[in-house]
Amino acid sequence: MAGTKIRLFGIDAPEAGQPCTNATGVGYDCGAVATQAMNQLVAGQFVTCLPRDKDRYGRTVAVCMAGQVDVGAALVSAGWALAYRQYSMDYVDEEQVAGAGRQGMWAGSFMPPWDYRHAGR
Repeated sequence: MAGTKIRLFGIDAPEAGQPCTNATGVGYDCGAVATQAMNQLVAGQFVTCLPRDKDRYGRTVAVCMAGQVDVGAALVSAGWALAYRQYSMDYVDEEQVAGAGRQGMWAGSFMPPWDYRHAGR
């Protein structure tokens, strides 16, 4: 936003190119789909971000709102991101609802983004 790299607080989304499978076992790039979901969520909205921290890469870590919608909560609720429990428990309820409802990535199978990165992608 405005030249500042922002990481959404309390969530972790799949990486670009990260493979997932849908309910019928067909593979897809869940990182691309998660990015598309975020873009649709913020399209045409006034987005504001409240900085919470800086990460080790110097990015601002923030809670961002698209209008009245918490972007992180919406992505987790839709199943396109996970609660990043290592840093926050804020979105655990949304993740549990998404998992129970088989929303987004939960409809098929996926590797948590942090495991995917640690496995060397």
